[in-house]
Amino acid sequence: MNKIANKYSEMYLSDRFVPEQYFIGDIEATGVFIDRFGTIRRRFNVYINGKKTDEGFSLEEFFVFDDGENETRNWRIKKLDKNTYSGKCDDVCGEAIGSLCESRLSWQYHFNLKMFNRKVKVKFEDVMVQQTPIIMLNNAKIKKFGFLLGEVFISFKKSEYSSSSTEQVYALS
Repeated sequence: MNKIANKYSEMYLSDRFVPEQYFIGDIEATGVFIDRFGTIRRRFNVYINGKKTDEGFSLEEFFVFDDGENETRNWRIKKLDKNTYSGKCDDVCGEAIGSLCESRLSWQYHFNLKMFNRKVKVKFEDVMVQQTPIIMLNNAKIKKFGFLLGEVFISFKKSEYSSSSTEQVYALS
């Protein structure tokens, strides 16, 4: 790990990302969707609870959007080999495939995204970079027919938030 120190704290940059370790437990995230013209269209918070499974890990995601909408997504992630992962959730068409390289995990998948009061099949090109043992950054390009619709930017932080009750998540909205 690379060490960056200042007079207030010490921070270690991660050289390696191990998703099956990082995603276990509670994680809080905040993000924004910016359309292809640079307009902020949606902001959100995500509360994630990750659990180890026999084949990899699962993620329960609870989204709270700036317009008051709530959404839940449940991912099932498998480790296929040293550097490859597959993931499934209800709105993923087929499966997501992830490729790991040092501190970066790149995902490619088609997703049924809620747009214009219906679901539209789009392509996600996701890049996750573990910055420190507790911070991960994510950028996802969303495309339709090869054309960029917009990008999602998310910052994840491993949390001390209790996983004992998901009702707490909705109490925050």
